[in-house]
Amino acid sequence: MEWIERLNKAINYIEEHITEEIDYEQVAKVACCSTYHFQRMFAYMANVPLSEYIRRRRMSLAAVDLQNGGEKIIDVALKYGYTSPTAFNRAFQSIHGVAPSVVKESTIPLRAFTPISFKISIKGAEEMIYRIEKKDSFRIVGVAQPLNKEIEKNFEIVPQMWQKAAMDGTVQKLVTMMDTPLAGILGVSVCNSLEDWRYFIAVASTKAIDDTLEEYMVQPFTWAIFSGEGQCPQAIQELEKRIVTEWLPTSGYEYDNGPDVEVYLNEDPMNAKFEVWIPVKKK
Repeated sequence: MEWIERLNKAINYIEEHITEEIDYEQVAKVACCSTYHFQRMFAYMANVPLSEYIRRRRMSLAAVDLQNGGEKIIDVALKYGYTSPTAFNRAFQSIHGVAPSVVKESTIPLRAFTPISFKISIKGAEEMIYRIEKKDSFRIVGVAQPLNKEIEKNFEIVPQMWQKAAMDGTVQKLVTMMDTPLAGILGVSVCNSLEDWRYFIAVASTKAIDDTLEEYMVQPFTWAIFSGEGQCPQAIQELEKRIVTEWLPTSGYEYDNGPDVEVYLNEDPMNAKFEVWIPVKKK
């Protein structure tokens, strides 16, 4: 319940600062987790990315301001952070389907998005297979690419990375470098609060690397490790959603400030076997 209360406090913070530039790091601090993990939790639980939720709330409030009259469109645009009338008009139309200039007409239908509120929903009819393990640090080697601080923008970056790595022989090369008990191709999101965000396609290895690869030391953590199988990426995304919405709120654990790790145990994306590792600590 404490975890849900933190999320709701974060929503209250957003509402209190809705006319200002929302500092994602500060929102995440209110929720007592990293910026990356807060955005992931929010998107899974609200079924909408954090940036889109904020946009919907602002445009809902902007519509009310315009309906009440008295304020110029440019003033309302500036109030909600739009210095360009064109950008405000585009954002407003994307939500309401009409231009802000016609809102004062009483017959115009508008959309209202009220503040979200989180609560625990009792689920659990379908089992989740997991284990808790403490692991020492381990070295990964592979290819990496910077990630955007708004995580929904990475939904194009990461699939393109995997496609390129499969086509140019990188995955096959990495397979030959695996020499630790952690077998499998890894997808590692290094998105803690201390480092630049990066995504690795890698393996755990002690071997030397050439200039086409990078190395990274994953620090010691306690991991909640979940097993799954099915067609990817849908199956792994569904498992990650269930971890956040079903397991985490009542587990007695919360996110620690470490990377998320996906372990792909076979090479068939249509019938994949995989693990999802999330860094956790006791509440």
